Amino acid sequence: MQYNFNEIEAKWQKRWAAENTFQANSNSAQKKFYGLDMFPYPSGAGLHVGHPLGYIASDIVSRYKRHKGFNVLHPQGYDSFGLPAEQYAIQTGQHPATTTKTNIERYRQQLDRIGFSFDWSREVRTSNPDYYNWTQWIFIQLFNHYYCYTSNKAQPIAKLIDLFENEGNKHVNAASDEGVESFNSAEWKSFSSEKKEEILLHYRLTYLAETEVNWCPALGTVLANDEVVNGRSERGSHPVYKKKMKQWSMRISAYAERLLEDLDGLDWSESIKEAQRNWIGKSEGASVKFNVKDHDEVIEVFTTRPDTIFGVSFMTLAPELDLVQKITTSAQKEAVDAYIKASSLKSERDRMADVKTISGVFTGAYAIHPFTQQLIPIWIGDYVLAGYGTGAVMAVPSGDQRDFDFATHFNLPIPNVFEGVDVSKEAYSDKDNGVITNSDFLNGLKIKEEIDKAISAIEAKQIGKRHTNFRLRDAVFSRQRYWGEPFPVYYVNGLPRLIEAQYLPLVLPEIDEYLPTEDGAPPLGRAKKWAWNTSTNQVVSNDQIDEVTTFPIELNTMPGWAGSSWYMFRYMDPHNQDQMASQDALNYWQNVDLYIGGSEHATGHLLYSRFWTKFLYDINEIPVEEPFKKMINQGMILGESAFAYRIKETNKFVTQSKAKDFETDPIHVDVSMVNVSHQLDIQSFKKWRSEFATAEFITEKDGSFLVAREVEKMSKSKYNVINPDDICETYGADTLRMYEMFLGPIEQAKPWNTAGITGVHNFLRKLWKLYHNGEQFEVNNAAASKEAMKTLHKTIRKVTEDIENFSFNTSVSTFMIAVNELAKQKCNSKEVLEPLAILIAPFAPHIAEELWEKLGHNDSISTAPFPVYEDKYIVEEVKTYPISFNGKMRFTLDLSLDLAKEEIEKSVMNDERTKKQLAGRTPKKVIVVPGKIVNIVG
Repeated sequence: MQYNFNEIEAKWQKRWAAENTFQANSNSAQKKFYGLDMFPYPSGAGLHVGHPLGYIASDIVSRYKRHKGFNVLHPQGYDSFGLPAEQYAIQTGQHPATTTKTNIERYRQQLDRIGFSFDWSREVRTSNPDYYNWTQWIFIQLFNHYYCYTSNKAQPIAKLIDLFENEGNKHVNAASDEGVESFNSAEWKSFSSEKKEEILLHYRLTYLAETEVNWCPALGTVLANDEVVNGRSERGSHPVYKKKMKQWSMRISAYAERLLEDLDGLDWSESIKEAQRNWIGKSEGASVKFNVKDHDEVIEVFTTRPDTIFGVSFMTLAPELDLVQKITTSAQKEAVDAYIKASSLKSERDRMADVKTISGVFTGAYAIHPFTQQLIPIWIGDYVLAGYGTGAVMAVPSGDQRDFDFATHFNLPIPNVFEGVDVSKEAYSDKDNGVITNSDFLNGLKIKEEIDKAISAIEAKQIGKRHTNFRLRDAVFSRQRYWGEPFPVYYVNGLPRLIEAQYLPLVLPEIDEYLPTEDGAPPLGRAKKWAWNTSTNQVVSNDQIDEVTTFPIELNTMPGWAGSSWYMFRYMDPHNQDQMASQDALNYWQNVDLYIGGSEHATGHLLYSRFWTKFLYDINEIPVEEPFKKMINQGMILGESAFAYRIKETNKFVTQSKAKDFETDPIHVDVSMVNVSHQLDIQSFKKWRSEFATAEFITEKDGSFLVAREVEKMSKSKYNVINPDDICETYGADTLRMYEMFLGPIEQAKPWNTAGITGVHNFLRKLWKLYHNGEQFEVNNAAASKEAMKTLHKTIRKVTEDIENFSFNTSVSTFMIAVNELAKQKCNSKEVLEPLAILIAPFAPHIAEELWEKLGHNDSISTAPFPVYEDKYIVEEVKTYPISFNGKMRFTLDLSLDLAKEEIEKSVMNDERTKKQLAGRTPKKVIVVPGKIVNIVG
């Protein structure tokens, strides 16, 4: 009987869908397992073979857990708001919702074809109003809370107002903006309602403030730091500039300590945890204030080494600080302005990473040293960031290499404050050892003593205080685009008011064009009906705005990470119209047991979702503080790109073997036009792109044209994408699933090679043949041989260990060995072949289901109990002993492992082959090591 994989796979995919085979039950008494993949964005390109890697791994574990008796939640949905759909809308005029719907349908077809055990009844889409209703609701909760450091959790803003009413803000221990004015209760009561609201915005967990952002004119929106690479947008590679704009921000910095501390309890890779630790960036030290000569301005710096304060020889400010313009002299203004403009073209990441380039400009202003009263020149340099600390650095070139390089480059003084150390060639960078000198009251002290004494002196002079600093900045939450969640906000006298939760969702309005308006407002500025009537609590036409009952609605939308920061909880109860999820569902499912996705989200999605989870926990909406217990970061499946060499300044291409004779440019070629011998289909290439239609080709002697091959990231732009649909059509989904696992460890990057897939496909054919004799299904009820049972239980043990340890590649090898052994043993016993079908079901579910049905079962194999390993089938009963004479092995002898030493010797000596070797001689001695060797000496 033929293995008709296309027919088999279509049959079982249809049946799983019809019978809701993988639907989870939130009211189950079973143990729960929640397996989740990172939210996919449904791009127009669809899936390539690299995308399913993590999905296959999580599906194997989810199927395995069902076999082990767990109630499994394994959902899927779409992070369906996003910039690509909006860019397509700008180009074509097609509504992003239409594009997104089409893309999702394509994704769903591809996912279904690979045979994932997703519970599609729980599908969510972040762009659906019934979903973003709750994203808007969470935003409202954030707005209505502040972070109290005393209780170390979010508290209702009403509680803060009570504190202000009773005692003002002098003793409030809360996260807030820098420089909030101090007031007592009487002053608070005297403030206007507008003034009170402005003050509260300095404390709210989501707030409106003027912020320096990454502005991309080509995309017409603000980008997050992780969306900017080398001063350009990650998508489209457009220039990005620094710009100040009034933006919504999330006070994630309030949670910095908890986000840092709780990493230790997570079962994540150390590299991801370290990336978050670095991003959060905790530092302990002191804040110190320096007065500016001839100005009322004060420069506050944060330093981890206040003990080196006497080594300060200059100060460096971030170019983007407002203070720079205030203190710059007229003589230096032109140079300073030029430098500020140049630095605005660089992303913060690039500025932090570039340690080689030394650049800066003197402002012409001087600070006054708080201890010595000496004048300190104030420079600007792009290695200082406005968002880290205070945006100002007290430069100590003798103790910091970057300050040393700056001072050397610009010929600034390098006073030495380290006893017995030469700082003429490099800074003294040892942070733990050393003795301070040339530092007045700090002379002769060791570092720990120095730091404490320096901070005490700073606090005594009231020029600063002990301080803990975090690199983590508040997250800008506004985007100047259409296709995102609308903010449930309207404005009264320029101040934000929130739409009440009962009137959500606030649905995106229709607009005629998706570009910013002519006066630079976001695309929602084009909406004709985008005002809020507070009497009817409805959206009304803009021409009804009267600033009495009807007010303008926020024009920005939320960023892409809003919907993905809490989706894991919506899957628990996706159709609940009254809550983001019921308490019963939340208490049962808790959080994600296994999360699989890419490491590129370490400081974006993973950090934001942890922040929102902790906030929702604080306000008693969810029972957990972390969203993901265990996380695995799958490696990339790389593509094998093809390059044709074009001779420079011509339209002539040269075959690879002759390319060295010319000056050439490599041109990416669509891999579908290249055969396994690396030969290019020249005619297809000419038809592919119009500029190549008249191209000439210098070929090999046999007329073939060879391309170069190189392993790169699989990408549409590199024309090296392999469509999983083609693999499923040619080899089957089960082959695709097993081959992707067979390529190597899940966490590692590995190249795709379509030629290698045939080995896995042939294995599945062998597996099918094991259950058939020609055209007949042939499995009997006879007892299995000891050898077959041994093969089975070796396989059970290894596959169980592999799945538990996520070593899927070695499982595939184990299956191959097992099928080969069972075929040699001519095993057709149900006692072995039935559990074998269950073992392979998580990896190759379609063929397993078909074999299970042929074995006489009416139900799905998906919940059949996983086979249990038994030691007794592995224990060896017979040992094949090597029989040696004077250390040289002459033959082997099978003996029972139960035999005693004397019995082993007797059996060997009575063997005819021993007698022949001895030829009548009496051996000097016989060495017997039971279970290992026999050696006859003499």
